Amino acid sequence: MLIRNLSKPVLAALAFMLAGCEGGVLDPKGQIGIDEKNLIIVATLLMLIVVIPVIFMTLYFAWKYRDGRDEEIYAPKWAHSTAIEVVVWVVPIIIVIILGVITWNSTHDLDPYKPLVHDAKPVKVEVVSLDWKWLFIYPEYGIASVNELAFPANVPVNFKITSDTAMNSFFIPQLGSQIYSMAGMATKLHLIANEPGTFEGISANYSGAGFAGMKFNAIATATTGDFDAWVAKVKQQGNTLDVEQYKQLAQKSENNPVQYYGSVQKGMFNYIVMQYMHPDSNMKSMDGMENMEGMHDMGNMKSMSGMDHAKHMQNMEHMADKDAEKHSGLSSPSHSTTEHSSTASGEAE
Repeated sequence: MLIRNLSKPVLAALAFMLAGCEGGVLDPKGQIGIDEKNLIIVATLLMLIVVIPVIFMTLYFAWKYRDGRDEEIYAPKWAHSTAIEVVVWVVPIIIVIILGVITWNSTHDLDPYKPLVHDAKPVKVEVVSLDWKWLFIYPEYGIASVNELAFPANVPVNFKITSDTAMNSFFIPQLGSQIYSMAGMATKLHLIANEPGTFEGISANYSGAGFAGMKFNAIATATTGDFDAWVAKVKQQGNTLDVEQYKQLAQKSENNPVQYYGSVQKGMFNYIVMQYMHPDSNMKSMDGMENMEGMHDMGNMKSMSGMDHAKHMQNMEHMADKDAEKHSGLSSPSHSTTEHSSTASGEAE
């Protein structure tokens, strides 16, 4: 009767706790997120092999040797047990070895810089974190959006990420890994959505007063046609994101609505990164840089110190590509057959 009376509130409590998992890392909708969830579960279960017996034995010994148990054997000179030593050392060592192997393999398989191997051509998105909003530039389509990210489901998305302010962390919990955005640097992330839907995107790194409103919707469209329709909508409704528009956008603001830019000045992402790469560059210097010869195409801009920024950016991108090859394991023929485990699963699906 007691168990029957307790069963309902216990089940209700479990349902309440599991409801908190909806929409988070434990409710993945992308293959990277699924692989990371499996890694969390496996690691947790392995650790519970030690934790559960320790908790059980702690309670058992406290009860067994409680005050008043005069019949228990008193052995004050007991000092060693080979059987206990074997158990307390061998079991953790085996678990640590298994965890080490799993962690090693997962670290390489889930490397955020590692491009996903997939039949579909990836969608390239350049991400800029601002105070306090997210700017998404689609270089292949010449458009941009604020606080709204769209891409087709079952198509890899290659993110290139930077910041025009304090360090933030780009994170779509249901799709997988987070990675930092930092001023003057470009980091990379590769994700895929296994099913259509709208997923919440956040900054996982506190960056000031407007941090709570620094969110966006990541929309995985059902088909590429739906994504093309979204691109067409942005082209029709948006303004042009040039240097002047960007300067206004970069001003601090909170709880920003979704904005569209139907065209984007060429080289905008590199320009945002490079403004922190020159010792004399900052937002104030953008006015002067605009008036420089060749600034109509920011990819050809020259440094005020005589340094060729375009060449420097090419070197940076070359280094980034080499770094990506190193992470992906595709730099040598011997690695050409290396396949992202998560992507392989994604293809199967």
